Parts: sequence; C-alpha cells; structure tokens
Amino acid sequence: MTDATKDDLMEATYRALCKHGYAELTMQDIAAESTKSKGTLHYHFDGKRDLLESFLEYLLTQFEERTETVPGGTPAERLHEFLEELLTPSDEDSAEEFRMAMLEIKAQAPYNEAYREQLDEFDRALHDRIAELVADGIEAGQLREGVDPDEIADFLVTVFHGAQTRAVAVDRSPARTKEFFHEYIDETLRVDGERDGAPSSTGEMDGSEADR
Repeated sequence: MTDATKDDLMEATYRALCKHGYAELTMQDIAAESTKSKGTLHYHFDGKRDLLESFLEYLLTQFEERTETVPGGTPAERLHEFLEELLTPSDEDSAEEFRMAMLEIKAQAPYNEAYREQLDEFDRALHDRIAELVADGIEAGQLREGVDPDEIADFLVTVFHGAQTRAVAVDRSPARTKEFFHEYIDETLRVDGERDGAPSSTGEMDGSEADR
C-alpha cells in the first residue's frame, strides 16, 4: 500500500467514524468518504476490525510525529505546550463525534487484543513523553526535586483519559481540565510557582466555561 493510499483510507476512516460511530460503521461508509472503492478497502483489509486496528496504529504514529518536537524555550514551557496540544482538538467541528467513536472502540478493548495493544501503545507513548518533559524540568531546576516523573506522568495520563470520557458521557468540556493541567504545573510542580510558561490562552475562558 502506498503512503498516499494509506493516508486517504485513514482520513476516510476518521470522517466515517465521526459520522457513524463505531457500532454502525461499515466498510461502505469508509469507502464513501474515500477516493478509493470498497473493493480497494477489502483488498488491503480483511474487514472493519482489521482496518480499525491499522487506524489506531496510524493515530499513534501521527501522535508521535506531532509531538516529537514541542515548542518552548524551557522544559516547563514545553510541558505546558504539550498538555495544551493534547487537549486541543485538531478539528473542533468533529471533536465530540470523534471522542465518542474512540470511547466505543476503547469499550471493545477488553474483548479485542489488537485494539488493546494499540491503545496500550498510545498510553505508554503519552506517559513516556510527559515523564521525559518532567524529568527535563527537574534537571533544569524548574520543577521540584523529589517528584517522580513516572508517577506524575501516570497521574496526568489518567486525568487526560478521564477528561475525554467525561466529555462524551456527561458533556463536560475538556477546557477546564486543560486549565487544571497548567495550574498543576505552576502551583504544584514548579519550584518558583511562577506562571511564565503557560500558553496565553489559558485563564481567558469566559465565565460560563470556567464554571462548567
């Protein structure tokens, strides 16, 4: 499969998931969002489950490439930027629908080893990236000595997953969780307690959003 064909099919899968969700998704739905035929999909994939396994792998690759370099002049700034990026959807119009589809896929993980392995890989990549940023911050003297990067990463990954689930289950916007991430870095992890690393967008939510 060429890179162009793979990108086309993965992007079509994303659009189809947002429109139809996991349970109702069919290969025809994906083909309808693609420039390729349904026959092409079946040529490359055995069925929906096989295609979605590749889709999860594709998402992981995209995540790793997108976060390979994080902007910021200091480790604390990079940690702020990474967490900001993590909870800022690339496509606001379809963010809610995609979160819902992903929650459906996660619900299948206990019964599908391939799904579980891909989700575990994403969880580990997310943990390792945060732990690395925290360790860099400690070494640079910006974050408190004595904190365990692995424990901090476990905590923040758990909060992230909880925010994604709540956004679907009870319509709780992740915006407040994003603000919490920045407050946690500056008020709990930072040595000096200064807020010079958080993106300027935080703290500027309107009153209705902050109260949610």
